[in-house]
Amino acid sequence: MLVTVAASTAAGAVKTREIEYKQEGSGTPLKGMIAWDDAKSGKRPGVLVVHEWWGMNDRMRDVARHLAEAGYVGLALDVYGHGNSTDQRQHAEMMMNEAMKDPAAIKARFDAALAQLKQDPHVDATQVAAIGYCFGGAVVLNMARAGEDLKAIVSFHGILATQTPAKPGAIKGRVLALAGDSDPFVPKEQVDAFRKEMSDAGVNADIVVYPGAKHAFTNANAAKYGMPELAYNAAAAKESWDAMLKLFKQVFG
Repeated sequence: MLVTVAASTAAGAVKTREIEYKQEGSGTPLKGMIAWDDAKSGKRPGVLVVHEWWGMNDRMRDVARHLAEAGYVGLALDVYGHGNSTDQRQHAEMMMNEAMKDPAAIKARFDAALAQLKQDPHVDATQVAAIGYCFGGAVVLNMARAGEDLKAIVSFHGILATQTPAKPGAIKGRVLALAGDSDPFVPKEQVDAFRKEMSDAGVNADIVVYPGAKHAFTNANAAKYGMPELAYNAAAAKESWDAMLKLFKQVFG
């Protein structure tokens, strides 16, 4: 349900607008941002962007803008509610753990954003993907496991483990999981278990593991958080983004 829309512009032909919407049922206010290339005509695929445990922040807004530059409509959504974000580990962990207590609320908030994306006039509502980073990577994979109608699902250094493995036929789209081989939060055993889960469920999935990459390898600000488990890896960041775009080209044409 749309509440308010505030328009703004970014550099070049890419335009953005901040959106405020609500979770169905609870009425929890949610805040996101949508980005599109205004010089491009016609409807195009839409891509939901699910944030890291830091929340809906400017980094996710930048991801939505980059998707717009690539020819898609990007919508950075809000899982925590109220547009909450932080740069403090303890606060981020608290917000993530609180959100994970209620998987139904996460799905409702994902669905609210999906509805916003599908009703955007620039979006082909039959062509939707979802990508996520860290916590958000786990979210998009769980949404796919829950049967969301997504043509492509991409997890960037997201947790791959689950208590509810995908059942055959549940995941409707292509899956791409991008991980680092030096990520202590996503060890090799977890990657291997995910590979088996996808195979057992008959899912068309690609799993790419980048040598030397730690957790949050796409986040250029990783070092500022004071967590040795996190590190930016420019090569892995570029290669993983290119892998996502390649998948989108295969899926959407």
